[in-house]
Amino acid sequence: MRTDVQGRALSLLSRVAQSDWPDRFKLRERFENLIYRGSRAGFRAAAQRSGKTGKTPRAANPDGLFDLTLSDDQQMLVEMLEAFASEALHPLAEQADAAACTPSELVQQVHELGLTHYAVPEALGGMAGERTTVTNALIAEALGKGDLSLAATLLQPLAAANCIRRWGSDAQQARWLPPFVGEQAAPAMSIAVAEPGVMFDVNQLATRARKRGHHYVLSGEKCLVLGGLEPRQLIVAAQASGGPALFMVDAGAKGLQFSAQPAMGLKAGATVRVRLHNVQVHRDARLNGKGFNYQQFVDYASLAWCALAVGTAQAALDYVIPYCNEREAFGEPISHRQGVAFMVADMGIELEAMRLMVWRACARAEMGLSFQREAYLARLLCNEKAMLIGTNAVQLLGGHGFTKEHPVERWYRDLRALSVMAGGLQL
Repeated sequence: MRTDVQGRALSLLSRVAQSDWPDRFKLRERFENLIYRGSRAGFRAAAQRSGKTGKTPRAANPDGLFDLTLSDDQQMLVEMLEAFASEALHPLAEQADAAACTPSELVQQVHELGLTHYAVPEALGGMAGERTTVTNALIAEALGKGDLSLAATLLQPLAAANCIRRWGSDAQQARWLPPFVGEQAAPAMSIAVAEPGVMFDVNQLATRARKRGHHYVLSGEKCLVLGGLEPRQLIVAAQASGGPALFMVDAGAKGLQFSAQPAMGLKAGATVRVRLHNVQVHRDARLNGKGFNYQQFVDYASLAWCALAVGTAQAALDYVIPYCNEREAFGEPISHRQGVAFMVADMGIELEAMRLMVWRACARAEMGLSFQREAYLARLLCNEKAMLIGTNAVQLLGGHGFTKEHPVERWYRDLRALSVMAGGLQL
């Protein structure tokens, strides 16, 4: 039986109505409008399914072109999340970086925003349809403008739900996805892919999964796993007999060990190292939905990191422009110097190229077309240009860019993570 999407929307409104933080951040009206429009969209979709309207979805462009115009719902979602990132994430980013953890209040606030609904199918109480990849990228980009490290951590539930929805069987989805749209906080899950070996190749996993009767035995080591020392479950990528596979592993499983692994950036994500020593999981813990494609799993993760980097790079550009216009040297703003003006212009050009590459790959994924090439090119471009934008932002601030007085030094450290992170997120 199909879950009532409008009922879920009213539940979200009720949950937010009982909180005071939307009023502090002046987000209540935007959020209520977004939920209202989403509810109306649900009614329209239901009418289309019942045959009460002759409207049909817009067909994919056979020429492979994509429309850069956001829908009204997407635009409203972006505006609301950008305001949330500016008013809620950005002020707490320095504190979270210093404490190397994500404030619990932010976790609760993001849960109340209901972002995980965009990763759960309508039949299970969510709002995810076949075309949600661009919307998820917009969510990541908007939150990335507040702080990359906080955004990556807060998007862990959305990433885990996307992973289960896309790669889990119907039975696994029915078992694991409903809690993501429940009244309580979404399950604390982390995705463990990266490994500490030299020249790690995401397609050549050293972590092994050996089948033993009705169970799999997992052994190996994972690094730079977001979420700290207390996740409830892990989605672990391991090499099985038929190729790379994904397994749901309870954090309390025997043979599983966590240890803190502080990194140069992503400090709010409280990165950890995970050791698996003959960890036994039931065969039903393997995500075995039809059409499992490990390469697509990797590509979706790459696009998620790229979308976050686009948001943070945009924040860096938005920060340095007024700084260069206000900072004076030799009696005039430093922006009047060609060397400064050209550097800022280059940052804007490179940022726009990053954004277009990411949106292009996401659009192809939504249309059901191959997007491996586009995701690979987007990752290559963002790896290089995101770090360059972070470096230039520090350079433009001079000595100030090296201090914690300004956020560019934190953005610089976080943006460098893009070239080393593998997996961990999903659009």
